[in-house]
Amino acid sequence: MKYIDILNSDLKVSQIALGCMRIAGKTPEQLEKLISKAMDLGINFFDHADIYGGGKSEEVFGEVLKRYPKWREKMIIQTKCGICKGYYDFSKKHIIESVNKSLERLQTDYVDVLLLHRPDALMDPKEVAEAFDELYENKKVKYFGVSNMTPYQIELIQKYTKHKLLFNQVQFNVVNAGMIDSGINANMTNPQSVDHDGGILDYCRIHDITIQPWSILQASWEKGTFLDHPDYQKLNDLLATLGEKYKVNKSTLSLAWILRHPASMQPIAGTTSPDHLEELCQAVDIELSREDWYALYLSVDRPLP
Repeated sequence: MKYIDILNSDLKVSQIALGCMRIAGKTPEQLEKLISKAMDLGINFFDHADIYGGGKSEEVFGEVLKRYPKWREKMIIQTKCGICKGYYDFSKKHIIESVNKSLERLQTDYVDVLLLHRPDALMDPKEVAEAFDELYENKKVKYFGVSNMTPYQIELIQKYTKHKLLFNQVQFNVVNAGMIDSGINANMTNPQSVDHDGGILDYCRIHDITIQPWSILQASWEKGTFLDHPDYQKLNDLLATLGEKYKVNKSTLSLAWILRHPASMQPIAGTTSPDHLEELCQAVDIELSREDWYALYLSVDRPLP
């Protein structure tokens, strides 16, 4: 495993994080095997959210930590808050209550990182700052970040809080690469030139915010994975060909495509299979050539101006 030093913190995080969205249905014994495998592979970062499994994901993770309390010292645990049924809530009251409930479910005294999950249109950044201060002063959260936010949304929060926002978790993969598209098609009028996120990729690089790609193998919620999907035949054919060249499977190569970008991203691997996790971790040792990276990028019917 390779690691990333997060600037403005003492965090040294594994380049791949284990996403815990899908663990709700696992028994503590099954999850124990997955976590143990992750740590054996060098993964020290575990990504949660209060809504994953309706809280069940954090609960079963907490059961494992109860059995192996010394594991907590080796872990960087991240959770997220703000998504409620039918609305978003970044009020001070909700943020603090959400963290307290996550701590109870996780059976730990603190989380290392808290992310605000999705932008709340009714957000008062002063309230957010007050919540961050209280959580930090009470030693319940060490570091903070956001998820699915644009540069100006981040700027608005950062204006009022003294805590450096360290992460922005956004959707990104070879199929969903809008933050690459708009940059490549700058000064053009084609659909790919439309900037949907305010230049978030360059913004995060300038401000030392680590991007955490989520949904690393998903085309969409409706279609599921792009791997072996008939709508992405050209991509899959190329993944198979290049897989032989680099001696890895399609999923590993897809993750290597993300890691090839020089922004030092930290992808969230949401698998619950120890074997698949081991395959994905092989991606940290692969460096795609520039030609192969662009070939994969263009295989999803994108123009190169």
